[in-house]
Amino acid sequence: MNLLLLEEQDFIAPQQARLNGRRLQHMLEIQQVTIGESLRVGLVNGLMGEGKVVALDQQQAELQVSLTQPPPAKLPLTLLLAMPRPKMFRRILQHCATLGVAEIILLNSYRVEKSFWQTPFLQPEVIRENLLLGLEQARDTVLPTVRIEKRFKPFVEDQLPALVAGTTGLVAHPGDFPACPRALAGPVTLAIGPEGGWIPYEVDKLHAAGLQPTQLGQRILRVETAVTALIARLF
Repeated sequence: MNLLLLEEQDFIAPQQARLNGRRLQHMLEIQQVTIGESLRVGLVNGLMGEGKVVALDQQQAELQVSLTQPPPAKLPLTLLLAMPRPKMFRRILQHCATLGVAEIILLNSYRVEKSFWQTPFLQPEVIRENLLLGLEQARDTVLPTVRIEKRFKPFVEDQLPALVAGTTGLVAHPGDFPACPRALAGPVTLAIGPEGGWIPYEVDKLHAAGLQPTQLGQRILRVETAVTALIARLF
């Protein structure tokens, strides 16, 4: 935990917060803080700063908080992601939050198993928990937005062209396509498929909506590896 994230409900006074649970245990067992020490803190979707430990025991901690610094800027990236395998999905959410992705749109695909959409990891509170873990790692406070679009064709035909407008639109897919560009300056809309990749029909529909097919080379990557590699290359 490189940043202790605070929620609005943690505050018992304008500049005083009280913590327990996972964050308290991390302070006690990992950081081994003592009264008088200062920690990097941030308010979820707000400013960052410093929290001085003014009271501490096994049940709770109280911090005197000063929030003066803006969080790091988000990447100008909308990530269209075919719903991954549930165990991988949690890690991908954390990676995306750590890397600074602004928006994640979860899509259906022919190769996405129906059971993936039944995972409890799609519950809003679980999505938020994993995003917070990624923010803690990166020293960021602003949660990415997450949307779920289970109907591929209506979304791609009716909504995606407007989302792509004014951005560099890319669909990652192995094949005889141009190499993924590097270090783009403007906004990007990037689509990454499931294990096994998009089927040709899906690539064609995404292309028609304004996404240009691109590839990372001959190696076939796991989804979580592709997400990290593509984001690192694009920005």
